[in-house]
Amino acid sequence: MKKETICVHGGTYRDAATRGVNTPIFTSSSFEYLDRDDIPYPRYFNTPNQDAVVRKLCALEGAEDGVLFSSGMAAVSSAILAFAGAGDHVVMMDELYGGTHAFATDMFDRLGIRHTFAATDAAAVADAVTPRTKVIVIESPTNPLLGIIDIRRVAQIGRERGIVTILDNTFATPVNQCPLQLGIDVVVHSGTKYLGGHSDLSCGAALTSRPHASKIRAAARHLGGSLNAMMCYLLERSLKTLSLRVERQTANAARIAAYLSAHASVFRVNYPGQPDSPGHEIARSQMTGFGAMLSFELDERIVSAASFLRRLRIIRPAVSLGGVETLICAPAGTSHAKISPEERRRIGISDSLLRLSVGIEDADDLIADLDQAMEKA
Repeated sequence: MKKETICVHGGTYRDAATRGVNTPIFTSSSFEYLDRDDIPYPRYFNTPNQDAVVRKLCALEGAEDGVLFSSGMAAVSSAILAFAGAGDHVVMMDELYGGTHAFATDMFDRLGIRHTFAATDAAAVADAVTPRTKVIVIESPTNPLLGIIDIRRVAQIGRERGIVTILDNTFATPVNQCPLQLGIDVVVHSGTKYLGGHSDLSCGAALTSRPHASKIRAAARHLGGSLNAMMCYLLERSLKTLSLRVERQTANAARIAAYLSAHASVFRVNYPGQPDSPGHEIARSQMTGFGAMLSFELDERIVSAASFLRRLRIIRPAVSLGGVETLICAPAGTSHAKISPEERRRIGISDSLLRLSVGIEDADDLIADLDQAMEKA
């Protein structure tokens, strides 16, 4: 089936009793155990509602198995800790999501895990590998600079050296990119974003092979982070429109990126869909669409970023991303606030950088809103 069809029909639990077209919500946290081998339990990540969502996501990502979590951070932290422990080494990209970056800097030392941050470049990742490296964690496109890394090359590095590769596919979504088909071992998502898509639930997922999923599930049972039946239902419902939403959002983002690039008050635009973007050619080779996220810097000599944010009418200054509404934020004060100012400057996240999560509204209305806010600011 094509992805549009998988979004609607993949993984649905067919209830013989009611013959409803939707997966029923199984509210039980307790299940009878006599005469059965696999006992469902929410913290075991094996309830019917959890399984239905995992099957749909596996079909979209081309995975054999997966684990559904209560947040994206639960997904990525459980995936890393399933394969790395005391005495091991982890390679991570500089431009990873701020929460993942903070997880490494705050927790790895106390767990006895060593780590190295590398630039958004496959050669830099390879150079950071040591004989004790067990895991490589990358993200493409990156948050919030929309950097692109050669996924195939990183996957090859992992295969050749026996290292598990993990990729955060939140920005691209399985609609625009399937890293497992490019050789990556584990794909993680903050499902709070595009998978949920309506800014009303928190969830995450890790999709991979059956052996790797078994290890992640074993770690996750100790760490918790399971998702309840109602949230599973909301997520499964949202996934039915994932393809439609992402296609519209991606088309809108391309138009807005072109508008911003031509604006005299904009210093630079980060969007892999632009031909002059540093990662454009690599992105074309591994993505079917360039996604709905972009970031840009205003020329503070012309426009005040703080004033600009307050003058927007349709676009909402808010945290998170991936919803049907267009949201904007300054990463230095939101997603990457836990990173030191020195580290932000080193990575390239300035105080005037603004991240735009493009929604499904009419693109002309969004451009008009940006235009009037810049003029008044």
